[in-house]
Amino acid sequence: MQHTYPLTIENCIGEKLTFTGIEKTSNGDRVLVKGSCKPGAGPAMHVHFLQDECLSVVSGQMGYQVLGEEPKIAGPGETVLFKRGTPHKFWAANNQPLEATGWIEPANSVVYFLSALYAAQNKSGNAQPEAFDGAYLVTRYKTEYDIKEVPTFVKRVIFPIIVLIGKIRGKYKHFANAPEPLK
Repeated sequence: MQHTYPLTIENCIGEKLTFTGIEKTSNGDRVLVKGSCKPGAGPAMHVHFLQDECLSVVSGQMGYQVLGEEPKIAGPGETVLFKRGTPHKFWAANNQPLEATGWIEPANSVVYFLSALYAAQNKSGNAQPEAFDGAYLVTRYKTEYDIKEVPTFVKRVIFPIIVLIGKIRGKYKHFANAPEPLK
């Protein structure tokens, strides 16, 4: 799926991302990002199975945590690399807004996925995406991304049932041009 850059997305919980462009690298396309979070805001514990994510703090402080490790703090000028397959989360720490720049490599479907996820959060009005859209995204792109805070039983049993009901009810017309998931 082709996008025009810069592309800015924002969700209702205080996260804003601007995809500023694409760089060609030996590992594929690298999508460049600028991001901001309101104090305390940031994505849930998640994993990119096929991508590395790198963030450099411009201002504020970034709390971050790798699953199973103690939380850490990065300040202005510091960079954190989350290697593919590493469950992680980050947030704006110490009651300060966070501004960061970075990249995700290879780009794959991350621009589409995050745009759709933010839209689903905006639909619900909170951090938990609207049920039909959230179940669809997590189920369709399970080979690429995972939200670790959602119980496995819910992802394997409940979400597929919700997706089936959503298909029967015609809930997914807005996903007609969704990119195919990578295997």
